[in-house]
Amino acid sequence: MPTVGEQLRSARERLNLTIHQVADSTKIKTDHIRALEDSNWKTFSAPVYIRGFVRSYAGHLKLDVPRVVQELETELARTRDYAEPPSLTGSHRGPLDFVMLQISRVKWQLVIPLILVLVVGGAIYYGILALRTSQPKGDPYSRLGNGLYRATTLSSQITLPLPTNSPVPRR
Repeated sequence: MPTVGEQLRSARERLNLTIHQVADSTKIKTDHIRALEDSNWKTFSAPVYIRGFVRSYAGHLKLDVPRVVQELETELARTRDYAEPPSLTGSHRGPLDFVMLQISRVKWQLVIPLILVLVVGGAIYYGILALRTSQPKGDPYSRLGNGLYRATTLSSQITLPLPTNSPVPRR
């Protein structure tokens, strides 16, 4: 008994259609049509694509679609990868999966306004706090005293050299 791929290829050749003509009319990529005719199921990421493409392709070739799909199910049941339906949860669940699941459960219509209120409130609070600490309390010059400079005893003993009486050239 011929495989589903062989049935599809022989029906296409019997109608004198090229792979490109079938691809244009069914909107299935030529690589996928070749994979269907070669029964290369690993080309497809999921069995749902295989079933859908075979159904479309068989309908375009005017084959008995329910019979072809039933034979496809029998073929897929014999393969190790497609014998049972794929897992919807996946086999590996790490911490990132847990975090993303929790984020997806958040009601963002409520959380975003709350976050905005907190950010604006925090900005106002820290703005007022910064404004209060930057303003001096009282007169900042009250602690200076009478003079601006007081000579220390050490600095009064040091003198600068006096200039010599040599004439300075004028320009």
